[in-house]
Amino acid sequence: MKLLHVVGARPNFPKLAPVWRAARHEGMDQVVVHTGQHYDDAMSAGFFRDLGMQQPEVNLDVGSGTHAAQTARVMERFEPVLVSEAPDWVVVYGDVNSTVAAALVAVKLHRRVAHVEAGLRSHDRAMPEEINRIVTDRLSDLLLTPTRSADATLRAEGEPEREIAFVGNVMVDALLFAVERARLTQFRRKIGAGAGGVVVTLHRPSNVDDPARLGEIIAALRLVAEERPVVFPAHPRTRARLEAAHIAMGAIQLLPPVSYLEMLDLVDGSHAVITDSGGVQVEATALGVPCLTVRDTTEWPETVSCGANQLLYDPTRLAAAVRAVHRLVPPPRPEGWDGMAAVRVIDCLRTFGR
Repeated sequence: MKLLHVVGARPNFPKLAPVWRAARHEGMDQVVVHTGQHYDDAMSAGFFRDLGMQQPEVNLDVGSGTHAAQTARVMERFEPVLVSEAPDWVVVYGDVNSTVAAALVAVKLHRRVAHVEAGLRSHDRAMPEEINRIVTDRLSDLLLTPTRSADATLRAEGEPEREIAFVGNVMVDALLFAVERARLTQFRRKIGAGAGGVVVTLHRPSNVDDPARLGEIIAALRLVAEERPVVFPAHPRTRARLEAAHIAMGAIQLLPPVSYLEMLDLVDGSHAVITDSGGVQVEATALGVPCLTVRDTTEWPETVSCGANQLLYDPTRLAAAVRAVHRLVPPPRPEGWDGMAAVRVIDCLRTFGR
């Protein structure tokens, strides 16, 4: 069996790594196509090193651009690769533009598509990721879900039962594989952040594109920073918005993007995480670190129901929430967040249709 994995952006790489390792263990032929949607070292190449993978065999170098332009470039450049490689499965991950673009090309060329992390919904169609999830799920032959609620969502949307397979959360596989090495980096200590601080990530347009909204969030973070160290590894797009709006950071420690292992060390050693990222919600929950999500919806409702995550769209509530939370021991990991999801993925790919 031959697998063609397609990834393109930072959220994809921790999902790919455990599946790639599980397939290698089974002796499967596999090729990794990196679309180049994210392309600098901290956002891309460094992840492959941190996650114990070789560099991708193919890089499409599509770069940045509007959603339409980026999606079109992926489709145009991926098509000849798919024709040449002729895999048994095209495996796509998550919800970025590369995911939906590759799925669309594959299905038109009559190649089977497996979607890892299928069935997630924020129920907010203002998020580009939500559109990508819905379209990718409609196109895919095999829907590999991380949660039981994702199964229910797909059934409610009319997907055939035979195409839905609960496998668990491959991001947790990646975390459990890497967390000890992350601790050895001692990154938090090296940057002088100390223990018991707060880690922040923000990148969603709804939070960073409106200068007034972004200013309100940073004002709230400045209040948090008066009581605890606040470390903010900023996505390049977020940093550009901060600079354009001339927003004062106060005592907030603003960093460039950090590696996967460095970010895990930051999260693992923190008192709390403030984020709008789906992946960070998962990682904080799996580590038992309280997560405060600056959104009014989440594609990971299990993180809320297990008590690890709170939705706080109103940033004025953040300082009080940081004071109130405490670490969760043991971490409240939902069903299938056990480090074996990738093994189940490979089993499903091997047995589908039999």
